[in-house]
Amino acid sequence: VVAGKVTAADVVKLDSATTVNGQNVSIKVMDGSVMIDNATVSAADVMADNGVIHIIDEVILPN
Repeated sequence: VVAGKVTAADVVKLDSATTVNGQNVSIKVMDGSVMIDNATVSAADVMADNGVIHIIDEVILPN
């Protein structure tokens, strides 16, 4: 979970982000896919009442 309303257009401009618990996650675009750490974003910009959801194919556990 990252604070704020971060859309896919915002995400691809970043190379990392800090989660609400203070952990840094890497962000990169590889072969047309967006990767958050080792997880691939499978659906982006799912709008919710309290923010934007990006669905990934792995669970990212806190360090």
